Amino acid sequence: MSGQGDARRRDGRPGGPQNRPQGRSHGQRGSQQAGGQPRGRRGDEPRGPQRTVQPARRVAYDVLRAVSESDAYANLILPPAIAEAGLGPQDAALATELAYGTLRRRGTYDAIIASAADRPAEEIDPAVLDALRLATHQLLATRVASHAAVNESVNLVASTQGRGASSFANAVLRRIARETPGEWEERIESSARSDDERLALRSAHPVWIIRALRRALAAEGRADELDDLLDADNASPEVTLVALPGLADPGEPRRPYAPTAFGSPGGDPHRVIAATGGTVRVQDEGSQLVALALAAAAPITSGERWLDLCAGPGGKTALLAAIAREHDVTLEANEVIPTRARLVRNALRAVPGEVVVHEEDGRSFGASHPGAFDRILVDAPCTGLGALRRRPEARWRKTPADVAELVPLQVELLSSALDALAPGGIVAYVTCSPHLAETTGVVQEVLRGRTDITELDARGVLQGVSASPIDLAGDGSGRVQLWPHRHGTDAMFLALLQRTATEQGDANSEERD
Repeated sequence: MSGQGDARRRDGRPGGPQNRPQGRSHGQRGSQQAGGQPRGRRGDEPRGPQRTVQPARRVAYDVLRAVSESDAYANLILPPAIAEAGLGPQDAALATELAYGTLRRRGTYDAIIASAADRPAEEIDPAVLDALRLATHQLLATRVASHAAVNESVNLVASTQGRGASSFANAVLRRIARETPGEWEERIESSARSDDERLALRSAHPVWIIRALRRALAAEGRADELDDLLDADNASPEVTLVALPGLADPGEPRRPYAPTAFGSPGGDPHRVIAATGGTVRVQDEGSQLVALALAAAAPITSGERWLDLCAGPGGKTALLAAIAREHDVTLEANEVIPTRARLVRNALRAVPGEVVVHEEDGRSFGASHPGAFDRILVDAPCTGLGALRRRPEARWRKTPADVAELVPLQVELLSSALDALAPGGIVAYVTCSPHLAETTGVVQEVLRGRTDITELDARGVLQGVSASPIDLAGDGSGRVQLWPHRHGTDAMFLALLQRTATEQGDANSEERD
């Protein structure tokens, strides 16, 4: 048996039973397999001489390995990896395109690799598979010369997994290089069992996500925009910055909707951020719009008390804090996870004044602070299906089970926020997901059990906030769904809910005034 296992290692397959790290809560996984040896290489097999690999490709490959092995987030680990490697602007751009592009289209590339290797992708050693994915992206989706893509990827395998695995990789990649992207697309789609599977292979989205996005678009009467949305998910997003009101002025080019938003002038945006002391920072325009909408949902009265209930990592909190500072309003934040609470405090350093950051369970926050706040942002934990273009690995990690797990949490958080509202107060329920179960489904579930809540016209509020007319399709509810393909933003959802005012509530308001 051991001899058979060794032979499989040499041709790029795992040498024993699959020992993939098992998923844990919050997307954490173990980063090392039992025994400490990399999969696909015998402990006594020589790796051969070190071979030259372009630094940009090495960085991209290391990011792919971290994502595969330890559930790392590419957007968090790529910038420090680029800095540590000392990459210049051109190589940094190449590393980013290679890593993000490979991660986005992983499902499609796995189907092509499986066809070329004549075996399922999951039977190929993970380290070898990541190198094959990286090379396939270069061969089929970039202008990188075929010989460079093949040779350097084979060198990657040879330097990490040994000569036997590199021979296997070389054979697979040369088969892939012999056909055009169109020919590969036709070949893998011919094996699809349904139209949705065919679309999944073509667009590099799991079938369940395609169906969820189609339903969300159909709710607006725009199911025919699905192809445009899938294409937008696979495009590299522009970097958008926010200028905190009263502390910084937006630069150029201005973004079309949020008056606080502008595009990155080019180069490393973190240099701009550092130069302003944090009063300018990276933030999607959709994220800015939903925070601005909460502030604009009703005239602001001096002395109001605001809350960001699920504040981590703190981008929307800082924007609300800047607005609150301009109107003599007190803002508080809550984040149950201590490490994320520290991120919130760091995000708030650029805003003068004190913001109390609680570390309580948001589901019980309303019970411990009943009727205490005039405006509350509930940026609920969600699947993040609205930010697939920014988090390229997310589409392959999420499953329908995540939705089923998150929806009860979202219902509890929104219900808790409504309990924490003063009479006349307003909650903004926000998700970075267009999945109907996480958006309208949650709102409807919460409203079904309450008679003290009125839903406001969030579409009208957002139109009033926007610097130019914004195309907001509706389902008749007044809720807002933003879209990457239509607005150039993440697919943010927004509903505004107001607690019915009472005579006692009016009296409390007068006391605060």
